[in-house]
Amino acid sequence: MAIELSLRGLDKRKLAAVVFVGLLIVSVLSALAVKTLGTTIGILILGLTVGLPVAFGVVVYPRFGIIVLLISAYLIMWFYNMITIDFPLGTLMDAMEAILIIGFFLQQRTKPNWAIFKNPVTVLILIWIGYNLLEFFNPMAESRLAWVYTIRSVAVVMLMYFVFSYHIRTLEFIKLIIKIWLALSLFGALYAFKQEHFGFFEYEQKRLDANPLLQNLLYINGHWRKSSIFAEPVTFSYNMVMSTILCLCLMWGPTSMGKKIILGTMAAFFMLVMLYSGTRGAYVLLPAALILFAILTLNTKTIGIAAVAGIFFLFLINVPTSNVNLARFQTAFKPSQDASYNVRKTNRQRIQPYIRSHPIGGGLGSTGVWGVKFAPNSYLAKFPPDSGFMRVAVELGWIGLLILCALIFVVLKTGIENFFKIRNPELKSYCLAMLLMLFAVIVGNLPQEALVQFPTNIYFYLMIAMINILLRLDRAEPEQPEEKYILGM
Repeated sequence: MAIELSLRGLDKRKLAAVVFVGLLIVSVLSALAVKTLGTTIGILILGLTVGLPVAFGVVVYPRFGIIVLLISAYLIMWFYNMITIDFPLGTLMDAMEAILIIGFFLQQRTKPNWAIFKNPVTVLILIWIGYNLLEFFNPMAESRLAWVYTIRSVAVVMLMYFVFSYHIRTLEFIKLIIKIWLALSLFGALYAFKQEHFGFFEYEQKRLDANPLLQNLLYINGHWRKSSIFAEPVTFSYNMVMSTILCLCLMWGPTSMGKKIILGTMAAFFMLVMLYSGTRGAYVLLPAALILFAILTLNTKTIGIAAVAGIFFLFLINVPTSNVNLARFQTAFKPSQDASYNVRKTNRQRIQPYIRSHPIGGGLGSTGVWGVKFAPNSYLAKFPPDSGFMRVAVELGWIGLLILCALIFVVLKTGIENFFKIRNPELKSYCLAMLLMLFAVIVGNLPQEALVQFPTNIYFYLMIAMINILLRLDRAEPEQPEEKYILGM
């Protein structure tokens, strides 16, 4: 409050002049630093110039911080691939999360509201975080350093659930978040369309040419798999599916015909560019979500739409084609004919005895990149998890897998219950969207690791928080009559 009053007392022209002079000085110093000391120092100066005001804004205006976090999570890997210097952009995201968490506790001191966290979802999240922290003392772990590098992506990021639950309080702010989400999704989709039909940018092609391993993963049957602005094709495809579901649920809600047409066009475009990723695991997510959608909104109209969609999918699965993207789409529904699926199946069968004999697993970060880096000669470092659930079972044991499955069950159960409790048709459509997107990404975590990459790792906990936020907002309003929300069907 004191800060706001002092700012109001300043003459706006003087403040603008001070800011202009300050930015001019920083620009000159940055140019001189680049010329004499190198690019890294210049970027560091510019980073501090932008970073300090942003950090101040995140602490003082947490809703601004949430928007910055959501946008940054979507674009961070794009920036990372563009820059030519080795700079830890992930650390900036960690810092932003830490600032939001600190701000959350500061706000709780002045405006305490712990009652909103008295629910089963919060309990399971706290148990999961605590279990991951205890994994540091796992006697079977080959490396404690691997735990340090992994804990932030599997447990610390979950604290965003508390930040979102506390600071997202109005329908207007939720609408803003959804608009930004759709805008970012559209940007990612257009970027992939450009990659597919007009080729890669020069920096993208150089990155692919310099990495033979990446070429083996992404160049299949004479065609490049597309990643758009994301880290890799899996994350890109999963986010396109989530955005498609979001559009469909908004169409189901109470909105104008013009907006329905726009949302339907966007949904079709998202599904089209999703095929460019060549990610078979993503192709089954929309049908899975539509089945749950039909069950939750069961009526004559829904059954008819589901029947038409089912016939269309059957046609796509079985139609003869020479199109590379469509042919790869069809193999997702015929896994026994896919060599990579059979290899993964064999790997999972091979690791099952280890999982049964290690109830708390082999330690966080014992597989994948960190396992290879910090314990290259260990048994688990040589095991490719290829699944989010499989990684949990191997690293955290069957006890960790049980906790995660309990959390997922409670989240989905809460989402379904809240969907039927909410009376406001608009809030109801938002709740349905969050529930179906959560369901899709959880299904996607079976064949791939869906919950650890930006932006999914941030948005996953946003969706969990929104399920309870929407019910809270609905209860704050007068109850709507039954007829009003049926119009959304």
